Amino acid sequence: MEKQQDALDLDRDRQYCELCGKMENLLKCARCRNSFYCSKEHQKQHWKKHKLICKEADKAKLPTHKSEPAQPSGDGIGQEKCRQKISTGQTDSASPSGERMKGFITNAEAPGMGDGQGDDGSKNGTTPNGQSGSTPQKLAMEYIVPCMNKHGICVVDNFLGTETGMGILENVMALHETGRFTDGQLVSQKSDSTKDIRGDKITWVEGRESGCEKILFLMNRMDDLIRHCNEKLGNYSINGRTKAMVACYPGNGTGYVRHVDNPNGDGRCVTCIYYLNKDWNAQEHGGLLRIFPEGKAQFADIEPKFDRLLLFWSDRRNPHEVQPAHATRYAITVWYFDADERARAKEKYSTGAGEKAVKVELAKPSEPS
Repeated sequence: MEKQQDALDLDRDRQYCELCGKMENLLKCARCRNSFYCSKEHQKQHWKKHKLICKEADKAKLPTHKSEPAQPSGDGIGQEKCRQKISTGQTDSASPSGERMKGFITNAEAPGMGDGQGDDGSKNGTTPNGQSGSTPQKLAMEYIVPCMNKHGICVVDNFLGTETGMGILENVMALHETGRFTDGQLVSQKSDSTKDIRGDKITWVEGRESGCEKILFLMNRMDDLIRHCNEKLGNYSINGRTKAMVACYPGNGTGYVRHVDNPNGDGRCVTCIYYLNKDWNAQEHGGLLRIFPEGKAQFADIEPKFDRLLLFWSDRRNPHEVQPAHATRYAITVWYFDADERARAKEKYSTGAGEKAVKVELAKPSEPS
């Protein structure tokens, strides 16, 4: 009975608006009972895509809703080979190209696992079976934990290896071809100005969907890493995560203006982004993720290179922007929750007195990629 309840809690914790990713006060599709929306308006907007998988999609009228509380969470996690390369500079407009920052983030080697094949085809100290000698625990404890606690930003290159990375990219491109991607949303945005703020197209993936097996593998590898880091990343106790947000910037100068993922304590503490862009050239293709660490005069530029994993604190310590991309740019983002902060956020939503205020504060959840 206890295991059944745990399973129910886990499913409930993975509920998100299929259109915008909002995590609170959701309504369940009464037909398939598998998809959730924050409002009837978002359900209607998403129906063209949702009807393809809804169990009763052959019926003419839109499904009705049955409200049900939502509490995202999850588990699962990861491995790999890592070389950190972050281009850094000053935010001073007098030095737009910036300078290398000392004492912040530098190029570094870190232990990891993968298939041993770098994006350039080089081998990276692998054993005969293609796996490096490091474990997820070693990568987490010797590299990610100290890097995050010192800088609040961490980059792992060659995270899964070329072969696995290509499998994930194939899953993502197949998803894109199905037309499941929709314009990234700002929950409180009612006007047409959303595209002026963000130009990505997104879809949310749990991992159990057909054709998403490699994406699920990635999510499990991420989970493995976070599990080994848990209780050692700041003061956080991580007990869950979101679904994976698969995002595509279609080029043509699309980007995402400067924003914070979790500005008002919704529970998200660590942002994990996995990039899938082969032969990416930042000078030609743009699309840098520029982070402006709080209290520092410098910024950090992260290129969205193939098989690169990026982690950073999700709160106001790391405002960031996606600079205009001039080629198709894919990424997969997962957010991890701190147990205490998430519980407080849920409590705010559950009390009538605080509900309206919290809705306003959380009206614009940000999804970087």
